[in-house]
Amino acid sequence: MSLDHLFDIASAASRATNGTISIRRPDDWHIHLRDGAMLRAVLPFTEAQFARGIIMPNLVPPITTAAEATAYRDRILSARAPGSDFKPLMTCYLTDDARPDELERGFVEGIWVAAKLYPAGATTNAHSGVSDLKRIDPVLDRMERLGMPLLVHGESTDPQVDIFDREAVFIENALIPLMARHQGLKIVFEHATTVEAVDVVSSHAPRLAATITPHHLVINRTSLFQGGLRPHLYCLPVAKRERHRLALRRAITSGAECFFIGTDTAPHPRNRKQADCCSAGVFAGATALQTYVQVFDEEGALDRFEAFAALNGPKFYGLPVNAGTITLERKPSRVAAAVAVDDDEVVVFRGGESLPWSIAGIAP
Repeated sequence: MSLDHLFDIASAASRATNGTISIRRPDDWHIHLRDGAMLRAVLPFTEAQFARGIIMPNLVPPITTAAEATAYRDRILSARAPGSDFKPLMTCYLTDDARPDELERGFVEGIWVAAKLYPAGATTNAHSGVSDLKRIDPVLDRMERLGMPLLVHGESTDPQVDIFDREAVFIENALIPLMARHQGLKIVFEHATTVEAVDVVSSHAPRLAATITPHHLVINRTSLFQGGLRPHLYCLPVAKRERHRLALRRAITSGAECFFIGTDTAPHPRNRKQADCCSAGVFAGATALQTYVQVFDEEGALDRFEAFAALNGPKFYGLPVNAGTITLERKPSRVAAAVAVDDDEVVVFRGGESLPWSIAGIAP
């Protein structure tokens, strides 16, 4: 199905008049919902904005079997607000010992829609990840045959590599050789943060796509240190130089089909962010759409917002476009600065700020 046809289907969408824009309901193709009390606290913000979401499997222990994925999906569904139709799309956490048959069974049965590659130790709860990509070649061969997407956290874990260079080094040393070995494998380069990522995705589309977060569009590495260390802006991959931030903005507003929403919303309690060893993650889910649409507005590209938010992702995953619309309005709004979780709280990205855009409502 062509992107032009998708626009024809979304006849009510992408109307921007008098500071209001209506688009087809969007999806979030990269979410950390956690579990338990944290899940119940943060899910309402995601389901208020998105119809579907790719759920990351890096729990403790990680989600490595179809049975574990089914149980986790059931917990998410049970945590939804009354009347919510949010649909979690589950993923498999790849390890050195991942079994092709188990992966195929879960995919064929519709339990998971993709598999997640964490280089071992690359980020939060990635210790069980893959230590050598060649060890999972049989799994990737099976995924390639099935048409099952691989979702990649693209950072080198070599301790000799500077943290600001880890994405570029991974692309050169790991991603490009992997694509050469598995030429039919569909890949999402998740939370892209660099010029190098934009370039490699653009040159290998449509088999390679990328998600881009709201926070990497509005902060750079200097933001982490303005007025002192800002732990609630620390995530992995870490924010980069200003030239990289500008490249991300150009990419998403270009109209290229290979870029789509992935908030990488990743909540941690305040006591784990303001700690001797700060946990990596930004809780961006509460202000995601307001931030994305602000960027498109600032770049003079509101007419391209719907494709990025609601059309490109479904096309890559081979899923239908959502029914219904969401309307955003160029009207100041404010989200709470933090969300209570048990006896602690999670700080909201841009929480407490006056945001230029607000969510006006969702229509079926």
